[in-house]
Amino acid sequence: MPSELINSEIVYPGRAFTIRRDHLRLPDGRTTKFDIVEHHGSVILIPIDEKGNLLFVRQYRHAAGKELLELPAGTLDEGEAPEWCARRELREETGMAADQIQLMGGFYLAPGYSTEYMYVYLATSLRHDPLQADADEFLQVETVPLTAALKMAENGEIPDAKSLAALLLARPHLVKYLI
Repeated sequence: MPSELINSEIVYPGRAFTIRRDHLRLPDGRTTKFDIVEHHGSVILIPIDEKGNLLFVRQYRHAAGKELLELPAGTLDEGEAPEWCARRELREETGMAADQIQLMGGFYLAPGYSTEYMYVYLATSLRHDPLQADADEFLQVETVPLTAALKMAENGEIPDAKSLAALLLARPHLVKYLI
């Protein structure tokens, strides 16, 4: 059963997200507060080249305190279509464009506290076509054979939830690239 929204207030208006506090009446009549991260949404890409290699990015993640190997991803600009965001982020983060891009599905990143919905795209027929990276991003592109990437995911060597979820969603479509 859904809770009844009593009122909402903006607690923090940020650059990438806003935090709002919702005051709710629970189904049993009690009241409580929930802090919600409002987010425009994002995309994650599974770029695969003609040799069956996935393009990952390695970057330092301050919250984790270490470098992580992740699939390329990025935040939707306000009002931006997810496919356009996917095409832009691929070029910014990997220097490659995709002649073919296909929506694989999507998921809520952390629905317990965030509105962020991630769209997963398979990007194929890659060609060199870089865009300027964001000023605060320092990325290293790494090419990993698909079979090795799937093993890394299964062995816990890719601790990034969005990358794991995207690989799981796209796995049925990746079978034809397995060598």
